[in-house]
Amino acid sequence: MFFFFFDDNSNKPDHNNVSEAILSVIKKLMDGVMNNVLFKHPFIVEDFSKDKPLYAALVPNEIWKGSHFERRFTTPFGKAWQSLAVAVGKTYHGQCGQEVKVEGLVGKESLRRIQEVINKLETRELSPNWNEELKYILEGGGQPIPVTVICDILATNNTTGKTYAFELKGPLPNSDQTKVSKEKMFKLLAMQGRPIEEAYFALPYNPYRIKENYSWTLPARWFDMKHDPCVLIGEETWNLIGGEGTYQLFINEVNKLGKHYKERIYREYLGIEPPEGFDVDILR
Repeated sequence: MFFFFFDDNSNKPDHNNVSEAILSVIKKLMDGVMNNVLFKHPFIVEDFSKDKPLYAALVPNEIWKGSHFERRFTTPFGKAWQSLAVAVGKTYHGQCGQEVKVEGLVGKESLRRIQEVINKLETRELSPNWNEELKYILEGGGQPIPVTVICDILATNNTTGKTYAFELKGPLPNSDQTKVSKEKMFKLLAMQGRPIEEAYFALPYNPYRIKENYSWTLPARWFDMKHDPCVLIGEETWNLIGGEGTYQLFINEVNKLGKHYKERIYREYLGIEPPEGFDVDILR
């Protein structure tokens, strides 16, 4: 079992180390993408025209070349959030792992209540309310049943005795994965002896800028995304995993690398000179 320990005296992030951890993950990702599109799986116009003559006849090759790059960028980046969380979690807390197995005992009645709550949320008989749901589940108890949960992220600080788990999903999660995450979080917090202090549904950034404006509807069946205390979005996520200021460090490192990789993509992949103002779009 992994443990995540917070301590008020030791929770002072080393910003240089956290920045280096962020830089390392993003640079490794982008170097891998560039190697893939330039050397391992380049876009070859002749091959594309041969394989998809109708597409090539109707749409400029530059569009398909962009699509070719996008597919080879989005797939690995979908897995990068967990790698980034592990990197900053290790730097800040000492230990951090992904896909960590947690085993414990949960009362039979608590397990039944977990399924009851999930079912009622699915049929919309209930509106999400984390505190009320969790209180009802914990009051269940019953005969201990062995339960295993695989946590997206579980981190350990070597000083205190508090443990935190994170279900870390993309900024626009679908309904099914949100449902699974909520069930896992209930089971973790219902384990006898409470090995996990808190469990969070965590999103890496907010496309809507501020939490009050978050309006992606799919996870809203399962969580009150604006008010449930177990929901972390953007800055809340990174500051808890990596310490105060981690989100801003993430933004800073992305923007530093952005100009470099955009120039490479224009010149080496698209074969053109970067247009004026190509670097004005930055992460905020």
